[in-house]
Amino acid sequence: MSARDNKPHEIVERALELSRADGCVVIADEHSTANLRWAGNALTTNGVTRGRSLTVVATVDGKEGTASGVVSRSAVTADDLEPLVRAAEAAARGAGAAEDAQPLVTGVPEAPDFTDAPAETSSAVFADFAPALGEAFARARAGGRELYGFANHELVSTYVGTSTGLRLRHDQPTGTLELNAKSPDRTRSAWAGRSTRDFKDVDPGALDAELAVRLGWAERRVELPAGRYETLLPPTAVADLLIYQLWSASGRDAAEGRTVFSKPGGGTRVGDRLTDLPLTLRSDPNEPGLETAPFVVAHSSGGDQSVFDNGLPVGATEWVAGGELKHLTTTRHTAGLTGLPVAPAGGNLILDGGDDRSLDEMVAATGRGLLLTCLWYIREVDPATLLLTGLTRDGVYLVENGQVTGQVNNFRFNESPVDLLGRATEAGRTEKTLPREWSDWFTRAAMPALRVPDFNMSSVSQGV
Repeated sequence: MSARDNKPHEIVERALELSRADGCVVIADEHSTANLRWAGNALTTNGVTRGRSLTVVATVDGKEGTASGVVSRSAVTADDLEPLVRAAEAAARGAGAAEDAQPLVTGVPEAPDFTDAPAETSSAVFADFAPALGEAFARARAGGRELYGFANHELVSTYVGTSTGLRLRHDQPTGTLELNAKSPDRTRSAWAGRSTRDFKDVDPGALDAELAVRLGWAERRVELPAGRYETLLPPTAVADLLIYQLWSASGRDAAEGRTVFSKPGGGTRVGDRLTDLPLTLRSDPNEPGLETAPFVVAHSSGGDQSVFDNGLPVGATEWVAGGELKHLTTTRHTAGLTGLPVAPAGGNLILDGGDDRSLDEMVAATGRGLLLTCLWYIREVDPATLLLTGLTRDGVYLVENGQVTGQVNNFRFNESPVDLLGRATEAGRTEKTLPREWSDWFTRAAMPALRVPDFNMSSVSQGV
């Protein structure tokens, strides 16, 4: 009998029963996905998949401290369960003392739905979306546009059990829609994307209409040299930059002098003002429409996560409040090292505190500048300043006297998101967005558009 024939909570309980270690954490992840893909105004593929992965963390107390061993496998059968547990125990016994060792978490109330069957997605999630997509295909065809893209919906039910009595469960839906419109000769391209929990709040027809306008803008081509330009960054681009900032906000690394959040002479920049705008950057597992696990789920230790923290409650955290740096990411271990409060990274990111102006209204208030669509191929150049480089993609537009007057060439940029926050002169309305560069890893974000008076377009790019 395969492990898939057993309920996830039964697999967790059986693995804990089999454990001979001093401590044990078991994480069962039940995955289900449904997807649609299309090209040239026609569906090409669709499918539904199911799967399970199991992670066992064994801890062993020794003379030099507590060691941990972690083993993860997919498609585990009932016959594989005991060897998996023994492999984790062997890994722990063969390892040295774990630097991040902490007592396993206790005292968290058992999830009332821990013994329930996992949630699953299916093609039914596209029941309203698919017909609307078909209508968008027809309008695009009539308007001389070709639509390409995909819609993906994933539902992961995570069960966490520990030898200290934790029994926790979280269901995480993740939906992404990416739509690309091209002119028939493929010389013009425009992109739009959306993040969603259930595809009930996305309208492919509205996205197609938005892309039709952008393709119209691209009929006039203007070549511009590299340089610093007043630039409007849409929410997707802001999200990509600030997610990288969050990933780089390690309290330990800052305290050890290795990051942009390190204070010259020692310590961290917590308490420093990063921007004069009244902006608040935060994560909250209960943010409506962006809900994430309210407890730590760590399949491995490293950076700012620790397997010893599995099940630790995650609350709302303000990373930047009213423009001032308030928190850096920490585990219990790194919080102890740095003297900073415990602050797990969380699974969403929200920037608010701007005004209520839409991106269109910000364009209308622009004398001359650039309007971006999105960024991609973002890479770190210098961790000490968090200088990033990357490329613009699928449309950079020239704004003159409040109107978009044409499409310009793409650029390579060199900018630090921390520095950008300090130089931004306007933030618009916060809205849910899909971070295009990081959408395989991080989809739950809400950001405003930002106006930067001197965005550094360091060189011209030949990308589309």
